[in-house]
Amino acid sequence: MAALVRFAVESAMALMAIVLLLRTKPVDASPWLVTTWTPSHATFYGTYDGAETMGGACGYGNLWWRGYGLNTAALSEALFNNGATCGACFQIRCDTTNPDAYGVKFCYKDAAPITITATNHCPPNWAKPSDMGGWCNPPRTHFDLPLVMFSYMAQSVAGIIPVQYRRYLTISRYPARGAGGIKFSLGGNPYFNLVLVHNVAGAGIVTAMQMKGDKTTWCTMTRNWGQNWECHVKFTGQKLSFMVTASNGSFRRIDNLTSEVWYFGQTYEACSNF
Repeated sequence: MAALVRFAVESAMALMAIVLLLRTKPVDASPWLVTTWTPSHATFYGTYDGAETMGGACGYGNLWWRGYGLNTAALSEALFNNGATCGACFQIRCDTTNPDAYGVKFCYKDAAPITITATNHCPPNWAKPSDMGGWCNPPRTHFDLPLVMFSYMAQSVAGIIPVQYRRYLTISRYPARGAGGIKFSLGGNPYFNLVLVHNVAGAGIVTAMQMKGDKTTWCTMTRNWGQNWECHVKFTGQKLSFMVTASNGSFRRIDNLTSEVWYFGQTYEACSNF
């Protein structure tokens, strides 16, 4: 009997130890959520005019028209999160903590961090190892920058540099410019609404959207690709309203953004932002 009691007590203690270990083991944040400086790498693509950086996997199209300019980056597979990270802001700086790291000697001394918005995807290159050309292969985090942004931190001759990055949460999308309101670019046709949401401040990432006309109920939209959201309800001839939820839980409702007369291919700006 004593042996059975001792066995039961020891088993209970072992189970408690496992529970405590699971409770105290730190949980790694998703790489696109980190807010402390985190090691990574960066390369560049295109030329100084940034023409090759226009468009991209997030669907923003002409980045000058959308207000992002060249303050952008293509994210590796681990950061892109199937397009859910589109619109997020990151700060990036040269990582000079390891003087022997490849490319670090080309970093400019005391260069200020750059701030970019995720607008594109850097796809994996399975033909090359992740430490020799396959920079965007999972699980590696990596930023492929417009040449002009890379050049703020380092000489372009480096090709690749060690960096540190963190999510950058701001009230305004670009503090120096002022964000204005959330913008909605309307695409599709009367039976297929494809809405690109952009110029989103705060967390930058939209995780849920709803759309309605003044004669219909709310339609829960689904992500089509990047930050394009779709809804299969006929809204023509109605005032359009939207509800937008950001990744940090912030919520905005924009009532009657348009009049009854609106057009596909046009962009409409709300009076508010996050």
